[in-house]
Amino acid sequence: MARAIILGGSRGIGKAISDALKSIDIDVFAASKKDINTSNLGSVKEFLEKNTQTDILVLNTGGPAPIPFNTITEDDWNLYHNQLFVGFCTILQKIKVNDGGYIFLISSSVIKEPNAKLIISSAYRAAFAEVFKVLSKEYAQKNISCINIAPGPINTDRTRELIDNVQEFEKTLPMKRLGEPEEIGNFVKSIVENNIKYLSGVTINFDGGNSNYIF
Repeated sequence: MARAIILGGSRGIGKAISDALKSIDIDVFAASKKDINTSNLGSVKEFLEKNTQTDILVLNTGGPAPIPFNTITEDDWNLYHNQLFVGFCTILQKIKVNDGGYIFLISSSVIKEPNAKLIISSAYRAAFAEVFKVLSKEYAQKNISCINIAPGPINTDRTRELIDNVQEFEKTLPMKRLGEPEEIGNFVKSIVENNIKYLSGVTINFDGGNSNYIF
């Protein structure tokens, strides 16, 4: 039976992916923040001592609250430098993804349309997306597919923390609604279940047509 490790797998998008993969008999470890806190490199190292290999790896974590640039502290930068960048880099360096496997990065639409209110997230998610893109060629030699899913407004606690009036915000969206976490979960499931391998090194804009960029 194939194994999946899903970071941030206890809630939101991570839980939706976990539930979807369980439905096709994948042995899923839905890791919560208690299992691994990517902002704490000691926690990352402890996690990697116990979890050395997998067939499917989902890199997923929350992000910072909206902080005006002029009020960002050095501690803020260091915290999210680890959480959104170094922690993930360390995981990819140390964990073995078995040949023929998958690595999914759950990033954010801010990697293509930076948000002034989320400047830390915009910076570090974009930085790690570049690393992920470069590594996708190396993983491809082992038939490991790397897929970056960049969610837009999804119906999660995180979105509701960032948006004051969700109902009014939904009216501004092309589909007049937030996306559902289960839609991303089912997307990941369909790729794994149907053994779609040639889709690699790409960023999927999962935003209901809300973005303005072409690539």
